[in-house]
Amino acid sequence: MASRQFTASITRIVGASGDGANLVQRRKEHWFSRFASEIATRSGRPWPFALAVCTVAAWLVSGPIFGFSDTWQLIMNTVSSIVTFLMVFLIQNTQNRDSAALQLKLDELIRATAPRKDLVGIEEMPQSELESKRRELESGTDTSSDA
Repeated sequence: MASRQFTASITRIVGASGDGANLVQRRKEHWFSRFASEIATRSGRPWPFALAVCTVAAWLVSGPIFGFSDTWQLIMNTVSSIVTFLMVFLIQNTQNRDSAALQLKLDELIRATAPRKDLVGIEEMPQSELESKRRELESGTDTSSDA
């Protein structure tokens, strides 16, 4: 029985492909990245939203009970501020990794298909060079050495 559970767990981690690359990658991934991904994934589902709506509804219903006191308002404001503050960092971490992965995919597509290989890594250029490159692309002139 334990062997089946272990096999099922490994299959979920490794994936349908059967290779161990995903398992090795997950082990090397920083704990905060794993944590942030898991929280961002779970918090984006319907049940956390429903929980948040119920919390706000309970807070509103409890208002008359506590006479809409300053303490009553302070508790909700403090809780919502703390949750928001922490979620910003978790979501930003996930967004940074997603953006980096997307950029790598785009760079690979440029390398594989486009004659303008000088566009690979353009996101690392200073703003002035980006503006120059944008004007160049809009005008249709080509100063790349690869073209």
